[in-house]
Amino acid sequence: MRLGGKVALITGAASGMGAATAKLFAEQGAKVVVTDRDADHGAALTDEILGTNGDAHFFKLDVASEADWKDAVSETISMYGQIDILINNAGISGSHPDQLNTTTWDEQMNVYAKGVFLGMQAVIPIMQKAQKGSIVNISSISAFVGQAYVHMGYNAAKGAVRVATKSAAVQFASDGIRVNSVHPGIMPPMKDAMMSADPEGRSARINAIPAQREGRVEEVAYANLFLASDEASYITGVELPVDGGYLAI
Repeated sequence: MRLGGKVALITGAASGMGAATAKLFAEQGAKVVVTDRDADHGAALTDEILGTNGDAHFFKLDVASEADWKDAVSETISMYGQIDILINNAGISGSHPDQLNTTTWDEQMNVYAKGVFLGMQAVIPIMQKAQKGSIVNISSISAFVGQAYVHMGYNAAKGAVRVATKSAAVQFASDGIRVNSVHPGIMPPMKDAMMSADPEGRSARINAIPAQREGRVEEVAYANLFLASDEASYITGVELPVDGGYLAI
């Protein structure tokens, strides 16, 4: 068991990459705290994990709410006594790139950038007391390159996650806390919504990937597993693309 005895809090865990990560972590022995705004699907995933003899609990969490974070972390500590792993994965449906307004900008920044900050703010003091912990922030290939089919707020927010991760990694390394970012490429379901703004260009974008295919959410989950586990005990501040070679071009 690669995560035996560890407690992992995962945001945006009701579907997609978050759900795949939650199930994999449970298989590898972690006690999984499933969080999401979608209570129905989050509870269903928790029941699925419990049905396979895993250990899981669901909390409804809006990552842009500091009060929600305090409640979720407090309840987790009351239940398990520790938080060893945080996976900041939550996201929202893609916005059309032509939606140049502050409402859309704020939506992207609140979930992706502010949400990641609030998550780290909530768990780092706990990890400092334990003198150990692993945080994995899900960013994107959009943190490295501009992409016309996604909103500029998404690109900016994911770039903020990338740099905030490095800052936290340096600041808290002496506390035994590792902070890394994972950068998924084109994969469902999130990119499906984003790329619907330009369906004609979808095949061209996939053809531009050296691996010549979209990714799978399970491939991101395994990257998260490695970085969360003790196998990566001397790895912090890294940017791990899971993109089929897209950023290597």
